[in-house]
Order: sequence, then structure tokens, then C-alpha cells
Amino acid sequence: MTSEYAEFEGFPVTTRWWALVIRGLAAIAFGVLAFAKPSISLFALVILWGAYVIVDGVFAVVVAVRGARVVPGWGWLLAEGIVGIASGVVTYLWPEITAVVLLAMIAVWAVLTGVAEIATAIQLRRQLHGEWMLAATGVLSIALGVILAMRPLAGALAVTWIIGLYAILFGGLLVGLGFRLHRWQEIAPHHASPEHAPTRA
Repeated sequence: MTSEYAEFEGFPVTTRWWALVIRGLAAIAFGVLAFAKPSISLFALVILWGAYVIVDGVFAVVVAVRGARVVPGWGWLLAEGIVGIASGVVTYLWPEITAVVLLAMIAVWAVLTGVAEIATAIQLRRQLHGEWMLAATGVLSIALGVILAMRPLAGALAVTWIIGLYAILFGGLLVGLGFRLHRWQEIAPHHASPEHAPTRA
């Protein structure tokens, strides 16, 4: 077996590819709804965003906990999940939140999430082919946070579209990474079989 395939043998992240796909689909659904309902009320946006970050956070925690013993950088992924869940819970406990505070909270969440994703990608670069997709989600998240921080008083329609576009791109990258891992999970055992093992002189 080549070292390339050996890196994926028994690697828990590949067995949790479906969690990445679900995270991605949740983000895409959030983004599509944001574009479909650009005149959405602040209250509805709070509910929608809160639900999304809680779902995203739960699945990030699942992947982190299942791979805690052998996945490098699992702590960053766990932190990302906890931040997401906490952010969602806060929005539900504070339904009268103002637009400016909500945007500030999303900006902070986006930056912290982006840092965690990039750090995780760096930690996994030797075990995970396609880690650039995870790093790209981190760059997108940080970019969203910076944009929202720079334009806290931007129009509601513009903000909704920015967040919606981010969610769709973010989700697409996660879905792509998830299916890439699923493909590696199917290929690795095949190349690990005796008939594919390298012969010795």
C-alpha cells in the first residue's frame, strides 16, 4: 500500500464524511432561504441563523469528539462547534436582539470559526488530501466577519445577500470535501488489499 492510501486507512475523519456533507447542506439551505426571502424580518433571521449555527456546531463537535484520540487539531474543530452552539443559544435567549448586535455576533462567530477551520486544515495537511477546501471555508468565514465588522450599518438587504452568498459558498466547499473523503474511504481499502500490496524482492 502506498503511503498516500495508508494515510486514510482507519482515519476517523473519512468515516464521518457524512457530517461534513450535512453541515454543508445546512449552510446551503440557509443561504438559499436568505436569497429567497431577502425581505426577511430581523426576528426570522435570528431564528434561522440560530438554527443553522446550532446544527453546524453539533456536527462539528461530533466529528471532533469521535476523532479526539487520533485526529490532529481536533481541539480546534471542537472549539468551532462549541462557539457555534453557544452563538445559536444566545440568539434564542435574546430574541429582542438588535440588528447591529446580531451582525456583531455573526462577525465574531465568523472570525472565530474561520481561525479554527484554518488551524484544523493546517493540522490535517499530512493526513487529509483536499484540506485546502477546509482552509478555504476558514478564509471565507474570516472575510465575512471582516466585511460585517466594517459595515455594521449596511442595509438589511445587502447584509442578507452577503450572508446568503457566504453560506452557499461555505456549504459547497464542505459538501465537496465530504464527498471527497467518502471517495477516499472507498478507494483506500481496495488499495490496501493483498493483491494491491507492493511486492518485496
